[in-house]
Amino acid sequence: MTRSPFALAALSLAIAAPSNATSPPKWTFGDQAQKALEEDKTAWDFLEGITTEVGPRMAGTEAEVRGRSWAVQWLKRNGFANVIEEPYDMQTWVRGEEKAEVTAPYAQPMRITALGTSASTGPDGIEAEVVYFPTYAHLQAAEPGSLNGKIAFISHDMRPTQDGSGYGFAGPARWTGAGLAASKGAVATVIRSIGTENHRTPHTGGTTFPEGVAATPAGALSNPDADNLERIFARQPRSVRMKLVLTPRDLGTTKSGNVTGEIVGRDPSLPPVLLACHLDSWDLGTGTIDDGAGCAIIAAAAKQVAAHGKPLRTIRVLFAGAEETGLWGSKAYAAAHKDEPFLVGIESDFGADRIWRIDSNFTKTDADLYTQLSAAVAPFGVAPSMQQAGGGADLNVVREQKGALVDLQQDGTRYFDLHHTPDDTLDKVDPVQLRQNVAVWTAVVGTLANRADGIKLAE
Repeated sequence: MTRSPFALAALSLAIAAPSNATSPPKWTFGDQAQKALEEDKTAWDFLEGITTEVGPRMAGTEAEVRGRSWAVQWLKRNGFANVIEEPYDMQTWVRGEEKAEVTAPYAQPMRITALGTSASTGPDGIEAEVVYFPTYAHLQAAEPGSLNGKIAFISHDMRPTQDGSGYGFAGPARWTGAGLAASKGAVATVIRSIGTENHRTPHTGGTTFPEGVAATPAGALSNPDADNLERIFARQPRSVRMKLVLTPRDLGTTKSGNVTGEIVGRDPSLPPVLLACHLDSWDLGTGTIDDGAGCAIIAAAAKQVAAHGKPLRTIRVLFAGAEETGLWGSKAYAAAHKDEPFLVGIESDFGADRIWRIDSNFTKTDADLYTQLSAAVAPFGVAPSMQQAGGGADLNVVREQKGALVDLQQDGTRYFDLHHTPDDTLDKVDPVQLRQNVAVWTAVVGTLANRADGIKLAE
């Protein structure tokens, strides 16, 4: 990993205290953010702690329960108020045995992992002819019934991009590929991992099956194994057979939950600033970049703002549960808090590499505020943009209220090397870039949490 230190100048942004404040502090969040860049240890403390003491936190399982308990204790220990768990029910899937092997024409094992909601092959597995689809579009063009009794192989290559846009191109192969193949008769589906590295580490993730289509076994091959399978097809395009053993289980209804905590503001009657992440993770790695880092960043930023004096508005952190397997926590939180207004929602869920751009959904409608936020983060190498913020996956509550959103875009160039793999571990996090995230969040959250007015949005 290349470590890129940031030599950034401090910038003081004096923000006038609201007239109804009582003994307000002098808000200079440029200085406080610069301090976070140079000194913050809170984010690392959270991230090192949860990955060491809990590890992977698969949604709906005992490991996620331990993760929530750990987070509750950490928030209380670090001065957050009103720390609570909000439970909800969810459907839970867990993986089992995972094996794949080409049985003809060239017998050899391959590395595979099951995709979330995959059906089981049974312990004896299934063996069938494999049909190769170079892209998702090729599968879409296949005739109904053409895959009867066969295994579909979708090789839909993903390339690294700074903004993560490659995920939108390659993602359908995982999100809906198995369901589409099953609708055309496939008994199972294997895909090329939705990832950008060339390690023999398959990427998991959820898949879905449309209404009326029974779930079938579905797994992701590591990229080198997908390359190898393509080469086998180049030699023998009509005689490739594979055996799969995937034995995941549905546990039925289990409990999950969201964890929230607050830095209480001087005027709790004002709508709070909502900072979100998700606490659950897939089970292959330790849930470091996805999304332990996001929870570490938002909690550290809230603490940094509080260290500078009590903000005008309450800052609430939402550690959502069960994001990976269907946004269960985001949906539950939105339903439970649909009548509670929020000033703005911001989420961190794209690793721990440096933030390079700030987007909002009020860039034109509240240009003065957007300009203020842009100026606050400029010293940390963050550029303004005209892109419309859509908010993170756990901000359903704000989206459904048609509220204000800010996206602090992180560098995703290497994110999908690690995403949903066994390599999602603490050693992949650059502490300098982690602190840059905290600094940028501190400048933005500090500015928003001390805003007396609302945010002007499009009608």
